[in-house]
Amino acid sequence: MIEQPNDLAGPLTNPPEHHVAGTRRVKRRLMLAVVGLYVLSLAAAAVVAIRAPVGQKGKKDGDDGVLGMGAKETVGWVSIHGVIYNDGTRTWDKGAYQWARRIRMMAETKGVKAIILDINSPGGSVGAVQELYSQIRRVRKEFNIPIIALFGDISASGGYYIAAACDRIVAHPGTLTGSIGVIFSADNVEGLFSKIGFKSDPIKSGPHKDIGSWSRPMTKEERAILQSIIDDAYEQFLTAISTGRNMPMDKLRPLADGRIYSGAQALEAGLVDEIGDSDTAVELAGKLAKIVGKPKVKREPDTRQMFMDLFAESRFAGAKSPVEWLAGLGLRSGLEYRWAGPR
Repeated sequence: MIEQPNDLAGPLTNPPEHHVAGTRRVKRRLMLAVVGLYVLSLAAAAVVAIRAPVGQKGKKDGDDGVLGMGAKETVGWVSIHGVIYNDGTRTWDKGAYQWARRIRMMAETKGVKAIILDINSPGGSVGAVQELYSQIRRVRKEFNIPIIALFGDISASGGYYIAAACDRIVAHPGTLTGSIGVIFSADNVEGLFSKIGFKSDPIKSGPHKDIGSWSRPMTKEERAILQSIIDDAYEQFLTAISTGRNMPMDKLRPLADGRIYSGAQALEAGLVDEIGDSDTAVELAGKLAKIVGKPKVKREPDTRQMFMDLFAESRFAGAKSPVEWLAGLGLRSGLEYRWAGPR
């Protein structure tokens, strides 16, 4: 009988040592490659930050590049793009805390006499929006600096809320804005759960501890409780706009039924101050800050966030449960100042 070679003998679960060693080498090489790419991305971010645009070809006229460089009296530019949530305090996080920090840093920058908030957001969670609103008002008062809101494609609900903290609002004629109101997104996926064999059976201290649960219908009493909270948050929204925009409640309330407006309609309703573009906002900021001539613009380079965004697409790829997977689709419970339009 011919003996079977040693490297082919034994169960598949016990491969020869040279196979194991080879696998380990491949894993080490892959790990080194990943680390190398990460280090390379950090190096590229540093290069971009160091060589950020000052006098580069293709730069818009009047744009003075990064912080701390250029003209004596300038207009700062901070972009607030995306849904507004309290995502964390780490420097690479993207949320209300970091946006507030960047606004304050811009106000503290030598030579900055006014700030433009480039807002392109459908709103977000109530707490995050209110945090950003109060911080904008605080910076205006503390530094005695005018802040201009510039609306992009959409500045609705919480996006409009934070703009009400600014001195003036400039919108494009086709900007979507308004959606003044509150929503509690209590999605019900009971039918889907039953099909995939997922069942939630919470043990709770009181009948309303799992209010807003995805896995069962909402009771009338629970709906009344949530409605009272929404009504209270709605009044807070109206008060913030009335205070920030100096608009009487009797004029504001009929406009605040949740509908959206175009920029042109918002101007007619008194919700924005001017129709224009980025140049309009810069000119207005310069005028309020009493800057002589055409103002220069300082933009804060956000290279760290740019590279973190490259990895954000895989945020939900490793979901471990149906609930996490559904969260990745955008189903998110909670009280929000947010336009509930297409996502």
